[in-house]
Amino acid sequence: MSTVAEAENKHEALPARPKELAMHFDNLNQQFTTGKLGMWLFLGQELLFFCGLFTAYAVYRANHQEMFHYAHYFLDWKLGGLNTVVLLCSSLTAAWSVRCAQLEQRKGLIITLALTFLAACAFMVVKYIEYEHKIHIGAVWGSHFGVAEANFPEHLKEAYPNLTAEQLQQMGTGSFFAIYFCMTGLHGLHVLVGMGLYIWLLIRAIRGDFNRKYYGAVDNVALYWHIVDIIWIFLFPLLYLIG
Repeated sequence: MSTVAEAENKHEALPARPKELAMHFDNLNQQFTTGKLGMWLFLGQELLFFCGLFTAYAVYRANHQEMFHYAHYFLDWKLGGLNTVVLLCSSLTAAWSVRCAQLEQRKGLIITLALTFLAACAFMVVKYIEYEHKIHIGAVWGSHFGVAEANFPEHLKEAYPNLTAEQLQQMGTGSFFAIYFCMTGLHGLHVLVGMGLYIWLLIRAIRGDFNRKYYGAVDNVALYWHIVDIIWIFLFPLLYLIG
């Protein structure tokens, strides 16, 4: 009887287990550190993935310099610049949301998460406008597509004053836009994933799941979002600015 009583007393003396703590962790700090390590490993894999795409870009550009110089005139650097500003602002709100979670500022957390999500929506709307215009004028991948003279941007004609419309069309845009749609499309897919994650965080924030001891999900998603932003920072000048 005494042994049973001692066991019961020992069980009652154990500290209450936080509801946020997963069963395979001993404490919240261990859970946070493990989650952060896992996120960094995942982000390393993402960087390697995009490094492969950047390598493909470098190879194609080295072998088709004239085509890349010609085709980049069909991109609107103003829309690309707008999307860059949008993503930079979203990185600020993402970092701000982590700070709000650490300080248990529930209202601030909800607002910053919502702003980050809205910025992601704005990015995708601008990207849709770009895609729709390019598909409409025939600036897409493949050798069987080309841009009609009527759709030539004015600055393209100024860049090649000595070439006829037929000569310009023969230069082609297929390889450039194959790279363009592949790289920006996969980046856009990552933005969509981020939007889904921020909806999930927003629901949990409204529910009051986060506090100063438990905010790992907000921190890890913000890390993911920063990587998405950094990748675009490289895509924008390589595709839109370098002629």
